Amino acid sequence: MRRRLSGIKPTGKIHLGNYFGAIKQYIDNQDNGENFYFIADYHALTTTPDPKQLAENSWDIILDYLAFGLDFNKSTIFIQSSIPEHAELCWILSNLTPFGLMKRAHAFKAKGEEKINVGTFLYPVLMAADILMYDADLVPVGKDQKQHVEMARDIAIKFNSIYGEVFKIPDVEIMEEYETVKGIDGQKMSKSYGNTIEIFAEENKIKKQIMSIVTDSRGVEEPKDYEGCNIASLYKLFLNKEEQQLLKSRYEKGNIGYGTLKKELFEKINNFIEPIRNRRKGLVKNIEDVKKELEKSSSFARGIAKKKIQQVRKAIGLPN
Repeated sequence: MRRRLSGIKPTGKIHLGNYFGAIKQYIDNQDNGENFYFIADYHALTTTPDPKQLAENSWDIILDYLAFGLDFNKSTIFIQSSIPEHAELCWILSNLTPFGLMKRAHAFKAKGEEKINVGTFLYPVLMAADILMYDADLVPVGKDQKQHVEMARDIAIKFNSIYGEVFKIPDVEIMEEYETVKGIDGQKMSKSYGNTIEIFAEENKIKKQIMSIVTDSRGVEEPKDYEGCNIASLYKLFLNKEEQQLLKSRYEKGNIGYGTLKKELFEKINNFIEPIRNRRKGLVKNIEDVKKELEKSSSFARGIAKKKIQQVRKAIGLPN
């Protein structure tokens, strides 16, 4: 049985890019092998977040995951910092990781040496620790995260070559179908770009975000560019193949305005969100039950982490 592992940083509200870019695949894979999903709150510390907000965000994402359909009976779900072995393994692996490898990381190259802290510099090592701790076979990521899994492989191979076969070498699982979801401005949907459509926001806020989608200046009567339209790129996420073809035909024929398409998209998104929002409200009402299930799931994950760190300590000569 193959094991998947993936995580999400609690740095803000869940948006459509998070769902279609990752969470949907998590849910679809629940009956396919073992699955470990965690809230990467250690990773969130690289931006020095407000402590209260960090704690709230972590819990919000747990509730969001469950509302979407992740199930404690099918997946192991936990908060990263509840398992301190992650930090210990990160330190151990950092001593085997070449400085040059870290300098090639996307985060370092994007911000430069003077603009990042040490935590951001070591971000790929902590991610490697997250993956290798649980002997993950597959790490589902978008193409922009592929490098981090490749670095985890490099670190594991080097460790194994020195200390013996301790770590399983993980494979990248590129999430192809919805690998990049466009935001309201046409860039990749991201909190850092301020171009998201939040899933659990109030209806008025969601409507405002959708009505702000950037379009070209074509008139109502003119044919529209289906492939290049930011509305269509989001609209088709909620359509099957046949419905996508019908939407494309409407674009090519013209006689439809962007305002009408935005209103239709709002209805699609709102209808999609409503049952998820209702499930989330039910979870909040039964929060103590959720906490008990999370504790059990975290305990299972930590049992695995403890065994792995004992194996690592023995291999490198540290006492257990």
